[in-house]
Amino acid sequence: MLSRLGALLQEAVGAREPSIDLLEAFVEHWKGITNYYIESTDENTPAKKTDIPWRLKQMLDILVYEEKQQAAAGEAGPCLEYLLQHKILETLCTLGKAEYPPGMRQQVLQFFSKVLAQVQHPLLHYLNVHRPVQKLLRLGGTVPGSLTEKEEVQFTTVLCSKIQQDPALLTYILEKGRVALKARENLLLLVSVASQAAATYMVQSSPCCPAIVEHLCQLYQSLPSSLDPADIAALEGISWRLPSAPSDEASFPGKEALAAFLGWFDYCDHLITEAHTVVSDALAKAVAEKLFVEILQPQLLHVSEQSVLTSTALLTVMLRQLRSPALLREAVAFLLGMDQQPAAPEDSPRTLCAHLIRHCDHLSDEISIATLRLFEELLQKPHEQIVRSLILCYLEGRPYMARGSPEPESYEDTLDLEEDPYFTDSFLDSGFQPSAKPPPAPATNPDGKTAVTEIVNSFLCLVPEEAKTSAFLEETGYDTYVHDAYGLPYSLNLQVTSVLSRLALFPHPLIHEYLLDPYTNLAPGCRSLFSVLVRVIGDLMQRIQRVPQFPGKLLLVRRQLMGQVPGEQLDHQTFLQGVVVLEEFCKELAAIAFVKFPPHSPHLHLSKPREGHV
Repeated sequence: MLSRLGALLQEAVGAREPSIDLLEAFVEHWKGITNYYIESTDENTPAKKTDIPWRLKQMLDILVYEEKQQAAAGEAGPCLEYLLQHKILETLCTLGKAEYPPGMRQQVLQFFSKVLAQVQHPLLHYLNVHRPVQKLLRLGGTVPGSLTEKEEVQFTTVLCSKIQQDPALLTYILEKGRVALKARENLLLLVSVASQAAATYMVQSSPCCPAIVEHLCQLYQSLPSSLDPADIAALEGISWRLPSAPSDEASFPGKEALAAFLGWFDYCDHLITEAHTVVSDALAKAVAEKLFVEILQPQLLHVSEQSVLTSTALLTVMLRQLRSPALLREAVAFLLGMDQQPAAPEDSPRTLCAHLIRHCDHLSDEISIATLRLFEELLQKPHEQIVRSLILCYLEGRPYMARGSPEPESYEDTLDLEEDPYFTDSFLDSGFQPSAKPPPAPATNPDGKTAVTEIVNSFLCLVPEEAKTSAFLEETGYDTYVHDAYGLPYSLNLQVTSVLSRLALFPHPLIHEYLLDPYTNLAPGCRSLFSVLVRVIGDLMQRIQRVPQFPGKLLLVRRQLMGQVPGEQLDHQTFLQGVVVLEEFCKELAAIAFVKFPPHSPHLHLSKPREGHV
């Protein structure tokens, strides 16, 4: 009996002694690594030429051997407990980040990968394991062509294998938001450095492009149909790096879904910008086909006003975010077609552009405003087909000019005031007269073109003195009214004038002549911007007579629009607001003409532009 007890004690002691030896050896190797940083003075010696790699390998071998010896117990051995309690992985992660000695990050990545792969005991649920793993993940993929690229791939492969075995580990290993961001960054890096062969393979043999576009379409289709266009237009600051809506903005139904869609659209735009041309073109065409044509176009052409309104507002905000040339090219082709012929609505009902042009004069003011904003956003994009398809194709050849007619002898002859039904004797005898007497003839430059000073004065003198109020208040500028127009009764008028101002700014002689030269000799049946404004002024001066205390009410309305006084309701308020907008619009046109062609600079040369130039 005693001999049997002695044998058991001897066996127990024999089993215990290797564990003690293992722990001592493990601690000795770890102290050897830390002592290197205390004693070493050479900062240039690579890590692989020190004893650090050897000591890390010994520590790994000890952990693996210890686990095999304790396989029956199923518990962490003393060496593993020491590694966890003394935060050895945290320290190694810090040393790897510092890259001291040079190449230390490579050694750390190798050690992490081998420990996670070879030690069977569950590790990733420990805080002192998954926290340094997260930090090490964030260090990877920051520099293209990194010297540790091979080790980073091995590390992430091991992690993916662990997650595949136990999906619950995902919550320990990865911060989901950071992982999504890192995945997007890595994909951007991948598509930007891809070779021709790799790019072709990615497009033809991988699900990459379809998966990206499918997710974009799913996010779009998850948007609430009741989104307010004003909320859509007001949501700014969304990017793929920060896809959530800014917290300081007012909340509204569907805000997070809209932010998610715009964030992913921004990411697609960045991918198309950075990618190899083969990938860029394929992805842009896929977005155009799947999102623009298959989803957006039916909504834009739908009989439901809400569908038209929401889809138009969403398309406008997408155009506002769009930066990539390839996707812009596809968007222009989708909206305007491939040719550059005039999009006459009555002749081409099949084209989307024709329908959108009709929407600018819709029975619903909201749809008209939304569509005008869409065209205004489109006009700001750097693509020559936009201005050519929407404007220049109607002006080329100057069909608005009278052919073979002599130059008019006076300004009055140019405007044909006596033939205009608005310019009647009763109107002229009412006491409301133009603010300045028209000059006997327009001044011209030596080249026979109208002088800019005459153009400026013509627009400034359009509105009669009785209808002007800006001189009584501090100058605010037309942009003030455009900015404050959202949601107010006069917003449609302002949106029309805003688009016209945008058109007038284009530096093309035909656009300048047609929109800004009041002395253009028009062909029969043709109208110019100035001739339309003359008729509007005529109507205005007749209606003024029907508004009691007109000057005082007009000044009050201007103060209301500027936010200087409370917005109390007045009789004829919409008309009075229109008068204020008209005055500011005429001033804006005068300013555009002056800025485009200063008095002493050459202007209005109508030579044909070179092919392919706007």
